[in-house]
Amino acid sequence: DLHTITLIEKLKNKFGVEVKTEELKVPYRETITGQSDVQGKYKKQSGGHGQYGDVKIRFMPTEEHFIFEETVVGGSVPKSYIPAVEKGLKESLVHGVLAGYPVTNMKAVLYDGSYHDVDSSEMSFKIAANLAFKKGMLEAKPVLLEPIMELSIIVPEEYIGDIMGDINKKRGRVIGMESHKNTKQKITAEAPMAETFKYANDLKAMTQGRGYFEMKLLKYEEVPYDLAKKIIDETNKDKEK
Repeated sequence: DLHTITLIEKLKNKFGVEVKTEELKVPYRETITGQSDVQGKYKKQSGGHGQYGDVKIRFMPTEEHFIFEETVVGGSVPKSYIPAVEKGLKESLVHGVLAGYPVTNMKAVLYDGSYHDVDSSEMSFKIAANLAFKKGMLEAKPVLLEPIMELSIIVPEEYIGDIMGDINKKRGRVIGMESHKNTKQKITAEAPMAETFKYANDLKAMTQGRGYFEMKLLKYEEVPYDLAKKIIDETNKDKEK
């Protein structure tokens, strides 16, 4: 932080360049924990041709990012429109229903629907898929996910207690500890990314500059309910501004 502030001041004083800074943002994700069975129907009538698309889709959680399947029988959704349904769903994954974060770990099964000889089109089926996605996600117990980081922290032995206590305060957990080059200890821990943005400063303060760490993305986990509600409310409030 200190280096950044110094550089920003230098740019301003020496070159007259104003720099706009923003706080780092956590790349949250959204997913579903339950199942849903919904209908997405798009019907619009105006002068001339109207628009008509109707799909019935089941949504459920999966280990993979996104899976699309179709089990349509009897031509209730013509084969030529099925790629449009898949495309509509894939485009919908970009913005979830809780706070607009990308959606992951979802399976969609198109199993029925209906069409109109004149008014149906790829666009109307794409929009119908988007309507089904929003409804289906809301009914399938949506949750917010946050990135969990793996930290490897190298510190002199006398600071271990402070480090472990601090990790617990950061909603983290210590996974293991081992000797490092006979003079220091290596602590392996997991903590949410949201709690690690200032960790370089925290570690420096706790160890008088004698500790250092490495960090990498490990996985995504569900955000605790109270915290998720706060994040969703704040994100939606920012969008309204």
